Amino acid sequence: MPWRETVEPVRMERVALLAPTSQWRHVLVAVADSGAVEVDRVTESSEARTSDAERRLQALGVEVDCPVLSWDEPDWDALTERAGADSTAPLLAGESQLVEVAGDAVQRGAVSALTGWVPAAQRPVVADRIAAYGGVLVPLPRPRGTDPPTLLTSRGTVGRSFEPLVRTYATVPYADVDPTIVAGLAYVLMFGMMFADAGHGLLLVLCGWLLRSGRVRPLARFRHVWPFVVGAGLTSVVFGVLFGEFFGPTGVLEPVWLDPLEDPITLLGSAIGVGAVLLAGSYALGVANRWREGGWRLALVAQSGFAGIALFLGLGVVAWGVAASLTALVWAGAIVGVAGIALTYLGLFAEAGGGGAGAAQATVEVVDAVIRLGTSLVSFARLAAFGLAHAALTALVWLGTTALTDSGGLGWVAGALLFVIGNLAIFAFEALVAGIQALRLEYYELFSRVFSSEGRPFTPWHVPLVRDDA
Repeated sequence: MPWRETVEPVRMERVALLAPTSQWRHVLVAVADSGAVEVDRVTESSEARTSDAERRLQALGVEVDCPVLSWDEPDWDALTERAGADSTAPLLAGESQLVEVAGDAVQRGAVSALTGWVPAAQRPVVADRIAAYGGVLVPLPRPRGTDPPTLLTSRGTVGRSFEPLVRTYATVPYADVDPTIVAGLAYVLMFGMMFADAGHGLLLVLCGWLLRSGRVRPLARFRHVWPFVVGAGLTSVVFGVLFGEFFGPTGVLEPVWLDPLEDPITLLGSAIGVGAVLLAGSYALGVANRWREGGWRLALVAQSGFAGIALFLGLGVVAWGVAASLTALVWAGAIVGVAGIALTYLGLFAEAGGGGAGAAQATVEVVDAVIRLGTSLVSFARLAAFGLAHAALTALVWLGTTALTDSGGLGWVAGALLFVIGNLAIFAFEALVAGIQALRLEYYELFSRVFSSEGRPFTPWHVPLVRDDA
């Protein structure tokens, strides 16, 4: 698969479906069976659309999960008598959908037509299926001001496990780069930094494998996210090794990098550094998306485009220059930052409609943008804060455990109970907190720069054909 197809939605084509009215039913059945065409629907009153199939289905009073279609409309009375109501209901549900879609068609003489969207790669396949009945798919220009629906390329097992993270926030706009894989990796990195304990991470990996096995029935519907859980557990193990944490400071592991409780300032600085890298990545995606959405003009002045990244880099270089006492860096950062502020102002001024009121509004919003950029960076300090909280809680449990076991006798039993129950409680509580905080950083600090609008998902009309409806 070409690399471009892995980072952008599937290319869509606007089409008109044309066929002789005498063959219209067969053409629609073939389209429905293909499940590759999103048909444009026309809103009309439900009473005007009520068909014989719909009335019969309402009379049965049954819910149908999987409607089906037959090539020709059955003799409903004979079919119900022969096969029973339960077997007839799926056909009635499919026939009801067919009648609704057929009602949206435009008829001119002996020809009927519908419009819709189809994946470009699927258009020849659908065209071949309907050609036998005189049907054709005619490419149409995209209507001005209308974006195609979004269908994301399959990402494999790992990619699919990350999809809910993006889908819960927004449907990726058709013009945008799909950030699913990058967003998932950023999430597990932030989670692992806050849930930094090798023992707890291994428990999380075990939970992921149990999820994959499907043995926990209440969680079976979440089975597809098992790589997400395993990934979060593995990053927790990595940071646990770096911090020397294995169910707390038990001495099983020596810190490879630092002890969070003994060197919190370094941990805090590292968390902000990680945040700066993630913000830079979100700005890079934002620039690409603004360019794809509106060309270089939008990309230049958008707060999540070149203007925003210039402001971000300028402030970063100024901070670096001040910390290193390098005047040249301070001046270079100031120039880049001022350029970013100027571009941001121009974009906001144009968006506000110009004039005195627009100038005042743009000034206020520029100040707000600078402040929000600073607060966004500081927000990543929570990666260190919750990592410290995790280390402090496990240290407290370990301190109590050692105090009880040192007393001997029943103290060993009490210490073992405290160690097990305490670690289970910390595991559950900290996993919840780290998960929420990583999600908060992903949505508010990163996705707010990646996305500026929301797309709509591709929803093809799919009703399978029953080859033998006898």
